[in-house]
Amino acid sequence: MPNGVLLVVSGPSGAGKGTLVGRLAERDDRVWVSVSATTRAPREGEREGVHYLFYTVEDFEDAIADDAFIEWARVHGNYYGTPVAPIYEHLEAGDVVILEIDVQGAFQVKERFPDAVLVFVTTPSMEELRSRLEGRGTDSEEAIETRLANAEGELSYIPRYDYVIENDDLEQATEELASVVESQVAH
Repeated sequence: MPNGVLLVVSGPSGAGKGTLVGRLAERDDRVWVSVSATTRAPREGEREGVHYLFYTVEDFEDAIADDAFIEWARVHGNYYGTPVAPIYEHLEAGDVVILEIDVQGAFQVKERFPDAVLVFVTTPSMEELRSRLEGRGTDSEEAIETRLANAEGELSYIPRYDYVIENDDLEQATEELASVVESQVAH
């Protein structure tokens, strides 16, 4: 990879990936967090270009046809993808680029960028994951059940990741993610 470091952070919905990545980005100005595109409806408080790039299904499928994504997948019934142009731009600038994406996307990125570092964020238990998903208050019971079922499959990919962070204590998990970044920047 040119100059920069590419870190891919994955894990089940509700594991705290976004919180950890956000905390790291606030304290380390070398970090640039990619904004993913999606066809799902915005949640309350989410802003275009900050939390996601919100696409129509037609626009997303056109972008797929134009090879405009470094990775994309259909997850929980919606499309999600990472626009490729900003990734190259920030890697060329020497940034630590973080993609917060699902396991399918992580392995697509690894194929295209073999030096990408894969980090899996998990919770201490499935019960804790359920509690977090319910506590968000953003998903229906059906959506929560779908996310929990998907989490079971996602956990099976842990052995293919370079690092695993159990997000039980937010401060400790943030420090662990910061340590991963430091180990990669030192290379």
